[in-house]
Amino acid sequence: MRDRLSEAALIKKAQQGDHRAFAALVRQYQDLVYSFAFKVCRNRERAEETLQDTFINVYRKLKQFDWKSKFSTWLYSIITNDCLMKRRRTKLDAASISINEPVHLHEGGRDERGEVLAQTLPSWRETPLEITLSQELRGLLDSAIQKLPMDYRLVFVLRDLEGKSAEETANILRLSIPAVKSRLRRARVFLREQLNEYMTS
Repeated sequence: MRDRLSEAALIKKAQQGDHRAFAALVRQYQDLVYSFAFKVCRNRERAEETLQDTFINVYRKLKQFDWKSKFSTWLYSIITNDCLMKRRRTKLDAASISINEPVHLHEGGRDERGEVLAQTLPSWRETPLEITLSQELRGLLDSAIQKLPMDYRLVFVLRDLEGKSAEETANILRLSIPAVKSRLRRARVFLREQLNEYMTS
């Protein structure tokens, strides 16, 4: 409770123009911002740029924070918007693979014909995923994640790497919960297919 009150007091002071309070918020959240940005961008330089841009935007928009969500949720939304804008600006989506029509999994791991699908990777429901990966597999996963369209990548990172709930992810990305679940399912199928050769060799 004390931590929450301390954070709330910092936010209120920063909203009133207290530069020390804002600096304290930056120190408190800079690791979270950088870590999330790096998981999305898979690039240190871009993650550092996102870190700077995020806190510039936080400084400009802090008075708009309305306490309807957790501050960290609002912060994730700002990072996400920054990543999406950078993506559009650099037109990197051309390098992404479309996954709009993947295999549709039904409950129990069956395809649309009702046939059981062999799963070559864990379900990824236990998070954070990266802790359990070997260095070699992590490198392959990094490469596969970069091929995901940004909309799917953000859902995958928030759910399976950051450990956010479907509801939190929906709030951050301003999506419905069914949309979050659909994108996550498609992203997982795509990544399993990308890593299938490694896992079965």
